[in-house]
Amino acid sequence: MDKREIMDILPHRNSMLLLDEAEEKEGTAYGKLKIKGEEWFLDGHFPGNPVVPGVILCEILAQSVCVLMKDKIKENPNSVPMFTGMNKVRFTKPVRPGDLFETECRITRAKHPFYFAEGKGSVGEDVCVKAEFSFTLAEE
Repeated sequence: MDKREIMDILPHRNSMLLLDEAEEKEGTAYGKLKIKGEEWFLDGHFPGNPVVPGVILCEILAQSVCVLMKDKIKENPNSVPMFTGMNKVRFTKPVRPGDLFETECRITRAKHPFYFAEGKGSVGEDVCVKAEFSFTLAEE
């Protein structure tokens, strides 16, 4: 999926759409974002040593897992995927300008409208973040 196709699933636009591409393979979501260095979240974090904030890495994980929800979201066009919790979040390596940040996420259980997932984000072979998280399909 390219950005246009991702926007058919997610309500995020402009600077808050944090995926360049995403795909689903055998129940696992894979996403990619090239960190260019001009992103709004790098301004001031940190001057002279830009690092992608951890909360942004978590948001990228959440956006990528939503590709697994494309059918549910299309069935309920007034629904919006929203975070409900984060657990066991671990940051192990900083993500910097020039990095290609890649995600791998899967849904571990579901009780509609609540979904539970786990994921990791990496740069090359280095895992940068791991997390368990939950979200709901909330009515707009």
